[in-house]
Formats: sequence, structure tokens, C-alpha cells
Amino acid sequence: MTTSKHWSQLERHDTLGDVSAHFSSRPREDYWFSIGRLQVTSTLVAVLVGAVGMLAWVFTGGLSQALTAFIPEAIFSGQVWRIFTWPVAEFLNLWQVLMLVMLWYFGRDIESTIGRNQMAKLFFGIWVSLTASALIIGVLLPGVALAGLREAQFAILLLWIAEYPTRKFFFGIPAWVLGSVLLGIQILQMIGGRQWGELFVLLFGLLGVAIAARRVGLLSNASFIPGGGHTRKGTAHGSGRKASQHARSHTPTRHERRHTSDEDRMDDLLGKISAEGIHSLTKGERAELEKLRQRRRR
Repeated sequence: MTTSKHWSQLERHDTLGDVSAHFSSRPREDYWFSIGRLQVTSTLVAVLVGAVGMLAWVFTGGLSQALTAFIPEAIFSGQVWRIFTWPVAEFLNLWQVLMLVMLWYFGRDIESTIGRNQMAKLFFGIWVSLTASALIIGVLLPGVALAGLREAQFAILLLWIAEYPTRKFFFGIPAWVLGSVLLGIQILQMIGGRQWGELFVLLFGLLGVAIAARRVGLLSNASFIPGGGHTRKGTAHGSGRKASQHARSHTPTRHERRHTSDEDRMDDLLGKISAEGIHSLTKGERAELEKLRQRRRR
């Protein structure tokens, strides 16, 4: 996370409590509209799609899932609506409900970082990536199908882990370890079951999801993934050139030196918050963070 991004985040908040809310597990969300106290975000819309699919499965006795799931053979026979309806092809059990809860939990955390518009684009990119992968692989290999938001939820979870790899889960397990284990188990299960079609859909779908994530500002450290990352890099390079020219034009003043020092210290504190949470700051560090914020505003 760059210094300018840190400052812009702080300037959107008036108190240290707001900074805490931004970095905690319950971030402030940018929403489309509200129904009473319910704030409708892009993530919530996706969760509601899954919930509608579950209710449809209950009241139609499973017929809705049979008519909406992505099955390449059915699509090639003229049932093209399945390309668009497969996210609704849910069924109801405890695990599916937990998956929707996880989609909401991790999705809203990502959305609080990139905003509702970019999150909507990310969901669209996930749909395009999985649909295109299933359509192409379905021509070559049998056994390909998409039904419900399971793959989308898994993609969101992996993106969250990629953004916050050092966050701790239960028993203090780092997020990147859990993500590696989950992905490894998924791949090994498909290999063991000789589900080659589903395996290739997963791998190529995740590649497309990574590109979509880069285009909305995620995975900024994964420069090897094509996408929108070049914009950030170009901006950074442009800023670097301007800073270099500015440095050559005159000797930094005392104020400029203090400003640079403040930014460096802010990087340290916000980096700690991002990695370990707001509660990892000591009382003195919180006071220092508030002082830096006030000095920046002046």
C-alpha cells in the first residue's frame, strides 16, 4: 500500500475511531441504496442471487436447478439462457448457506477496499471467466457443469487471501497457508475423481478471475498477471519521475523533510494495521497515528 493511498484513506475519516472501522473486520461499505437499515452493496446483491436460487429450489422441488444449471450439451442444443442463469442454480443445505455467509463476509471486505462499482465489475469478471472456461472446456471434455455460486465464492475467498496473506484464521494459521491447502485439496479431489473437465474449468477460470481482479485494482503486487496493474505502475513511475525532477531542482526544506518522515511513519503504522488489525497498535501508537493525521490535515 502506497503512502498516498494511506493518506487518502485517513483524509476520508475524521477520527481515529473511523480509521479503526476502516481496517477492522467490519469495514465501512459503499452501497447502492438502502432498504430501511439494510445497505444493498454489490456483494449483498450476489448473496441475494444465491438466496433466491435456494428458495426457488425449495418451492420447485429442484426443477429450477435442473433448468438453470450450466450444461454445455444443453446450451449447444439451444438452451442459451443457461449461460446467464447458472449462478441461480442453487440448492439448500447447511454447507451452501455457510458458503453464502462466507461470500458476504469476504466479499464485503474486498468491496470496502475497491468500492461498489469495481466490486460489481469483479463479479461480472468472475462470471465471464467461469462461463467462458466452462464453455470452451465443455466442447473438449465431458462432465463440465456450473451450478450456483460455489466457484464464485471460492474465487472471492482466494482473492481475499491474496490481498491479506498474513491475516490469521483459527489456531493462528496464516491466510496464505489456508488458501494453499484449500486449493490443493480441491485440485487433488478432482484429479482423484478424474474430473478433468472441472479441473481445467477451475484453473482457467481462476486465471481469468486474477486478470479481472487486476483490472479493478486488486493483486497489485502480482505484476506478472496481465490486467489493469500497468495503470498503477505507470502512475507510480510518473510520480517517481516528478519527484526526481523536484528533488534535483532544489534542496528539501525542513517542512518537506518532516513531511517525508511523517509519511514513512504512517506507512509503518498502517502496514501494521493492515497485517495484524487495528488492535495490534499500542496506546502510544494510536495517539501517534491521530497526531500524524491531524498534522497532515493542517
